Amino acid sequence: MKNISKSTTASYHAGFLQFDVKLGEPAANLAALRAGLARLAPAGPGIIVLPELWSCGFAYGQLQHFALQTVEVLEEMQRLAGEYAIYLAGSLPEEVLTEVDSAIYNTLYIVGPEGVVGSIRKQQLFAPMGEDRHFSPGGNPQPVETGLGLVGGLVCYDLRFPELVRSQAAKGAQLLLVSAQWPAARREHWRTLAMARAIENQIFVVACNRCGVTGATEFGGHSLVIGPDGTILAEGGVEPDAAWVGIDPAVTQELRQRFNTVGVTPYRFNDQDKIMELEELAALTARYRTVGRKVVFTNGCFDILHQGHVTYLEQARGEGDCLVVGVNSDGSVRRLGKGDDRPVNHEQSRARILAALGCVDHVVIFTEETPQNLIAALMPDVLVKGGDWPVEKIVGAPEVLAAGGRVLSIPLVENYSTTSLLKKIRS
Repeated sequence: MKNISKSTTASYHAGFLQFDVKLGEPAANLAALRAGLARLAPAGPGIIVLPELWSCGFAYGQLQHFALQTVEVLEEMQRLAGEYAIYLAGSLPEEVLTEVDSAIYNTLYIVGPEGVVGSIRKQQLFAPMGEDRHFSPGGNPQPVETGLGLVGGLVCYDLRFPELVRSQAAKGAQLLLVSAQWPAARREHWRTLAMARAIENQIFVVACNRCGVTGATEFGGHSLVIGPDGTILAEGGVEPDAAWVGIDPAVTQELRQRFNTVGVTPYRFNDQDKIMELEELAALTARYRTVGRKVVFTNGCFDILHQGHVTYLEQARGEGDCLVVGVNSDGSVRRLGKGDDRPVNHEQSRARILAALGCVDHVVIFTEETPQNLIAALMPDVLVKGGDWPVEKIVGAPEVLAAGGRVLSIPLVENYSTTSLLKKIRS
């Protein structure tokens, strides 16, 4: 086995191995990988990208079974990586056990002669194909350190979300790997989006798509290697194909020296704009629904913001596409009987601090003791409260449920509360 020495400036090769992924047939797909490498005969250092779920395809009824085989598949990838002194990258099903259940992720693994060097889970699940019913979404993708330098990664549908690439490029990734099963019907989207991600991030892109047909779906092939200026360096056809292209990191550096679209990112936002009046916010959330965005609503006093609040709000935001936080006015807090000295922070201060959180999209102050009128005006798709509120007692729950929405009670983080913080401060 030959390890790949680390370098961020030396040239290397990158490419793809495009093939027809056989549904539920790991042995056949592993054979296709071995045969493709034998034909291509890549000489390292370098990296080859494989299609999405290349070992088994979207075998929904057997995902857990195939996830258990992923360890063996990764061992074979490591063996082949060592044989050719390269890295191999492609997505596979990953099972993660929790306290009460298990979760299956669609995970891009990057494997070298030394084993798995990193992984990136698919964040955006393609609901029209049922992915959201069978996989759990990944978190924010982080670039992976390899002997070739930092590389970023996406899995298929993630390609439509530019922020997932920008965050990795801003952290130093100079090569983006995309593992996909993209349909032929949207082949031009595939090419255009891959080129756009390269151009806007001034980054090399290697995007491997499968070919062939499964059921009624024909897949598009046309895997790509793209330069940081958007130039297509290699492109596959609609049949099994492969490419092995020289990559010079100096090209990226020279391009960014002329003008830099990644490193120069001054903060141009005013978070105070998130604080809105109800009438304006109701009109905006109505427009969100016309483009398919799910609005999540929660409310509270949020007098002294603490870790429990932030964790709760992040989880609430994860239930939809936009989080609206209703904040009790000062008068409303006093009427709730929290004490003569509450709130500690006035309503505008509390709203401003909430607006600075990345997980919060909008903040609205309400003067009533409950957010009933606020919920009726906004009619969120998802209504969320902390775990100390049973669903049947959550204000607005009957109306949201009647409108076809969801009502959730999210467990609170133990040992965190404004009351306990105040006691500690005063002691």
